[in-house]
Amino acid sequence: MVQKAKILLVDDRPENLLALEAILSALDQTLVRASSGEEALKALLTDDFAVILLDVQMPGMDGFETAAHIKRRERTRDIPIIFLTAINHGPHHTFRGYAAGAVDYISKPFDPWVLRAKVSVFVDLYMKNCQLREQASLLRLQLEGGHPAAGEAKESAGLLAELSARLAAVEEQAEALSKQLDESADAAAVATAAHLERKLTGLRRALDALEPGAGSGAGQVPSQN
Repeated sequence: MVQKAKILLVDDRPENLLALEAILSALDQTLVRASSGEEALKALLTDDFAVILLDVQMPGMDGFETAAHIKRRERTRDIPIIFLTAINHGPHHTFRGYAAGAVDYISKPFDPWVLRAKVSVFVDLYMKNCQLREQASLLRLQLEGGHPAAGEAKESAGLLAELSARLAAVEEQAEALSKQLDESADAAAVATAAHLERKLTGLRRALDALEPGAGSGAGQVPSQN
């Protein structure tokens, strides 16, 4: 069973949170509310999120300050942040949003279809990364097991075949996502997808090295950073 991604919605107005939930419910993911920057930071202490939708204008800790805290934490610094604002102060205000670490900056009222599409891209990337980490974990277990004895050869070959098939499925999905991103031309999403493809390539090389007849020089899984 595929686990759903979590999307963090941060806004001090309940009606805005309700509207975001209505727009994003079609994605069939887990939507988590936070009514302040402090509440958002607490949620980020315990849960992993695919993307954060962050209102700029909030009393107390505003969106910029909240984003700064998120980017300072090692656990959360790579989570994409989409800023939402009801006030357009011009290029300087927008630049401040990107400088704070946002991948996008959207003024209200926004097109629900556009927002849903943008969030969907980051959810897809998050899910692919989760699948990739799972494949890497299985592959490390296989590598740490060393060379199997004769009685374990059949079981080992079966595991390798399963790993290869599952990795192929992720590779196919990543290729389709890259083609979709070529059309959307979102720089942040394209860069994330390219990073994912590099990790997939490294994992495929390590898996190929385990196949019978492969050289003994590939004894470790390439770094997944």
